[in-house]
Amino acid sequence: MEAKKNTVEKICEMQTALDILGGKWTFLIIYALLDGKKRFKELERAVTGINTRMLVKELKNLEDHQILTRTAFATVPPTVEYSLTDKGRDLEATMKYLYKWTKDWM
Repeated sequence: MEAKKNTVEKICEMQTALDILGGKWTFLIIYALLDGKKRFKELERAVTGINTRMLVKELKNLEDHQILTRTAFATVPPTVEYSLTDKGRDLEATMKYLYKWTKDWM
């Protein structure tokens, strides 16, 4: 019975991770930010195929879950930079593993 409970708990934790990170563009945005902070337009260019509305939505989700930070500057026009938090940077090893897995198996 205990083993079954542990499996259920692990599945619930995995579901939580997928709810946060499972978006089509999420990993690509995080990957683009591994090199350092980027402005909105830089991210839009780096994540090929994403539209502006979806990028805004994904960035907001990642900010809400403290994966990245958004820094707005009082300039004309307004400038906004995005960077990974420690929590976001902690995903780097996972991303490298997924990259290797994809190269090996896909």
